[in-house]
Amino acid sequence: MGESGRMGVRRQTIAVVMGVSGVGKTTVAAELARRTGWVSLEGDDLHPEASRRKMAAGQPLSDDDRRPWLRRIAGWIGDQEAAGRSGVVTCSALKRSYRDLLREGHPSVWFVHLVAERDVLAERLRRRRGHYMPASLLASQLAALEPLQPDEPGIAVPAHRDPAAAVGQVLGMLWSGSNPSPTQPQHGGFTPVRPE
Repeated sequence: MGESGRMGVRRQTIAVVMGVSGVGKTTVAAELARRTGWVSLEGDDLHPEASRRKMAAGQPLSDDDRRPWLRRIAGWIGDQEAAGRSGVVTCSALKRSYRDLLREGHPSVWFVHLVAERDVLAERLRRRRGHYMPASLLASQLAALEPLQPDEPGIAVPAHRDPAAAVGQVLGMLWSGSNPSPTQPQHGGFTPVRPE
């Protein structure tokens, strides 16, 4: 059902579905967009070709590599805000500084941090075909990951089982009577994976 048909949506929201590679961002974002009717964007589609080649070669991206990509995503967010649309976008958004860039001047941003155990992520990446991000980069992504902080709007959701359950938890927060931008991430009893 589209956004206009749901009671309880209080304001425009751009849900940034974030997390390390293999956590299920694309799957969860697609289901979230389907169930809300919101516009959506696969953030990886905005990576420059040079960055794609670098990742395919097993080289982690630097902050300098990521900054233009993050600005492209921020530009898309700004376009949706200007048009009065809610939306869903995937973006690893691993560091606080990356998320700050996405939020700057964009009050609609609300993060959905998908979390799963390391062995689950590794197995998913081993099975994945046709993606430029190799499994060898998982360790560098986990090392770079800075989980949502209490002052960041969003929710941390377990994504190690059924993606539909993760989407249900997100929608439960968005369409409950509570503020859809909680100041404290909700972890639902799940402890986000930490680098070894």
